Parts: sequence; C-alpha cells; structure tokens
Amino acid sequence: MKFQGTHDYVATDDLRLAVNAAATLQRPLLIKGEPGTGKTMLAEEVAKSMGMPLLQWHIKSTTKAQQGLYEYDAVSRLRDSQLAGVDGAEKVREIRNYIVPGVLWRAFTADEPVVLLIDEIDKADIEFPNDLLREIDRMEFYVYETRELIQAKHRPLVFITSNNEKELPDAFLRRCFFHYIQFPDALTMQRIVETHFPGLKKQLLSAALKHFYDVRNLPGLKKKPSTSELLDWLKLLVAEDIAPEALHSQDQSVVIPPLLGALLKTEQDMALFEKLVSMQRQRR
Repeated sequence: MKFQGTHDYVATDDLRLAVNAAATLQRPLLIKGEPGTGKTMLAEEVAKSMGMPLLQWHIKSTTKAQQGLYEYDAVSRLRDSQLAGVDGAEKVREIRNYIVPGVLWRAFTADEPVVLLIDEIDKADIEFPNDLLREIDRMEFYVYETRELIQAKHRPLVFITSNNEKELPDAFLRRCFFHYIQFPDALTMQRIVETHFPGLKKQLLSAALKHFYDVRNLPGLKKKPSTSELLDWLKLLVAEDIAPEALHSQDQSVVIPPLLGALLKTEQDMALFEKLVSMQRQRR
C-alpha cells in the first residue's frame, strides 16, 4: 500500500516518495523541518490513510530509551511485599506483574502492523538515539528481569521527528531514511489553507498569504511564523469577520494587519515589524 496523502494533509510529491521509500526499505523515516510544518501530523495521517493503528512516544528532556522498552516497577513490588498477606504473596513473587511495557514493546507485540511515532527525538539526551540503535535495527530487545526476548511480530512503520536542537549520531542516521520538509511555497500553502477553510473568500486568502510571507521574509525575525500560526490567524480573521480591505490600503501603503499577535510571538519581532512599517510610510 502506497501513501498518497489525505484529504486533511497536503503532501508534496517528494514527501510521499520519502514515506513510501522508508516503507520499502523497512527503515525509520527521520523527518526534519521548521516547527509547524506538519512533521508530527504526517505520522497521524499516514496511519489514517493506511488504516493502521498509531502509537506515539513524545520525547522530553528527561526521557530515557529504556522507558520505550519497559520499566520495572521495583517500588510497587517492595510496597506490595510489605503490605501483602498470604493471598498477595503470589503476585509479589511473579516479577512480570511489575514489568510495565513501553511503547516499543506494544508496537513489537501488536497483532497487526502499526505506525510508530517517536516525536522530537532531539529533545532527549545525546545518548538516547544510540541506546535505541539495536532495538530499532533488529526489532527485538531483551527483558533481563524475566529473561525473555521480545521480538517484533510485524515491523512497525517508524516515524522519527527532530527540530534540530541537537545533532544526531552518525550510526543512528545511517539506519534511517531522511527527509527535510521544506517550508511550503505560496501555491502549496494555498492548498493547505483550502483543506482547512474550504469556503474562504479568495480576496481574503490572497491578502492574508501576501501579509504572511511578507512577515516571514522580514530579516532579523527571532521566530518566523509557521503554517500552524497562519491557520490560527485565518481562523481569527474569519471568526471576527475581518474584511480583505483591512489587510491592505487603497494607496498600497504598508499597514499593520489585525490580530498580528497570532503570527508574531515576541515583543522584539513585533517592534521590528512596526518599525519597518513606520519606515516605509515615511518614504512615501
């Protein structure tokens, strides 16, 4: 089965090729790109389009690789051993009662192939990717407490996202198929917007996209607005019934668009944009 995109997710040709190439090679698809370019949503939409269950592992700075495999709850076992009577002794003796399967364990032992999302892997410690090399490569791991080998019934379709906060080890990269999601051009962005706002007025969409890319291309921005922020802004424009004329003036002079706080998220960027508008007005 090939991924062709979905009604809710506009996938470019090269992104569709990347998804299908990773599936063919049976390797994880490592996705990079600016925040808000749909990296996480890609796994969700692939699972939906292929009719596969989705398992998600959202990585934090404190996440350890072992948590994705399993965790041994020694504290609960100790507590139960202190509180359990004769009836509870059997539970305490069986160590499997205190093994908590992680998301990789559940993906490996699922009765059908699943889509596995390891989201924002670069947030974790630098050793995190190395600690998963064997498991992701061989699709198996060993549970030392129970002395059993957990092997994948079906190889999951693995998506790994990164925001480039840390460099990933070469040995890890070698085991992945890589794709960088380029920020959408105006035509692709129009298609994305139309999937979320199918009845949006053409004049409003055209004016909003022009302002959006003008803001994004402003040199010196600390944080460029993303696709998700454009969608938020359009949602507000529609909710407030903002007319297209409010986004530009009759004499083509530069204006500060309404609800700009949906696009710019720092006071430095807001001040920079307002300064640019003021300078262009003075030149006229």
